[in-house]
Amino acid sequence: MTDPALDPEALRERALAALTTARARTALLTTVDDPELTAQHSPLMSPLVWDLAHIGNQEEMWLLRAVAGREAMRPEIDGLYDAFEHSRAERPSLPLLPPDEARKYAAEVRGRALDVLESAAFEGTGARLTEAGFAFGMIAQHEQQHDETMLITHQLRKGAVVLSAPDPEPAPPFTGPAEVLVPGGPFTMGTSAEPWALDNERPAHRREVASFFIDTVPVTNAAYQRFIEDGGYDDQRWWTPEGWAHVRQHSLYAPQFWFRDGGQWLRRRFGVTEVVPPDEPVVHVCWYEADAYARWAGRRLPTEEEWEKAARHDPATGRSTRYPWGDADPAPEHANLGQRHLRPAPAGSYPAGESPFGVRQLIGDVWEWTASDFAPYPGFSMFPYKEYSEVFFGPEYKVLRGGSFAVDAVACRGTFRNWDYPIRRQIFSGFRTARTPGASEAV
Repeated sequence: MTDPALDPEALRERALAALTTARARTALLTTVDDPELTAQHSPLMSPLVWDLAHIGNQEEMWLLRAVAGREAMRPEIDGLYDAFEHSRAERPSLPLLPPDEARKYAAEVRGRALDVLESAAFEGTGARLTEAGFAFGMIAQHEQQHDETMLITHQLRKGAVVLSAPDPEPAPPFTGPAEVLVPGGPFTMGTSAEPWALDNERPAHRREVASFFIDTVPVTNAAYQRFIEDGGYDDQRWWTPEGWAHVRQHSLYAPQFWFRDGGQWLRRRFGVTEVVPPDEPVVHVCWYEADAYARWAGRRLPTEEEWEKAARHDPATGRSTRYPWGDADPAPEHANLGQRHLRPAPAGSYPAGESPFGVRQLIGDVWEWTASDFAPYPGFSMFPYKEYSEVFFGPEYKVLRGGSFAVDAVACRGTFRNWDYPIRRQIFSGFRTARTPGASEAV
């Protein structure tokens, strides 16, 4: 009997829905005046119009050329939209497609790609790109990842407010335990079964993890303010040498977008200035800041293995599930995903999404820094191109897990791995802490 999750027609419908959802979000994020589309709002980010055409170009390369074997529509632009050929800082100086042309190109590619989707064989061909609709899922994830990147650009841009969304539902103050114990023992990390999992999530393998405590909810703004007020940014004891040098060089004193006004902390969020909400997970902190806070608190950042065991291992069955709540796809009661809101939900929200250990908000709200460098799993096999994962493996990058409010469900699961430089904080990054049993806590 065919696994319902791998039924070709169900996967085809899923791919169509994922591609459609991604394109609607792309349209929303690029519905600004042409000068806003072509401007570079930060040297860390591309102009929005570059992301728009890059999305179309990648879709053409993989779905029209690689899957369908068609000739290139615009081969002369491939180099312009190669993320490895031109740095973000130099992209505004390139002869990019103007906004109207970029929109038409992306739309024409999508129309042809949907024709390919309708006729593509999802099983029995032996072609890895089309098996279970992988290439279509990969492209939907790619577009959603760039949608998150464009949302970061919107956060960095100055000027009038252009995005809006309802706030998350208010949540009662979280009164559960501050931490939970995850017993030691083996568990299955990664996946060999998720049809659209990317190469760095594969293969499934056994890992042995010693017992550890992990925060029940992410570190909140209120908790992080205590670190600031205790002189955390001025005390070298809490920082790695590289982190301390970074703090001194760039005069960091709080999360990005925070500033003091009299006796209170304010922040800028998508063009709106507001009081920093004490009960939300802290966001826009780099790895060095997260690590320093953990040291100050007498704790540490969890390893990637610890994070995934807390998120996926079911001690009752001994198996690893797709998500903390089980194998079902995310629903609104499980997690804050998909730009449904433009902020994290209060700490302790989404009890329906907690893991069997009782850990909440492991998926959505904020990407969570871990202590781990980005490295391949045992048995890693590059597919379909080395520039997705392989070229980034090494100690220069730290792993983030769990996704954020800016991540769509198609690009977020219990095995999904993100990575970035430890100095990055324009991303929607937060963290939770852990400790080894018997380790003392400072605060």
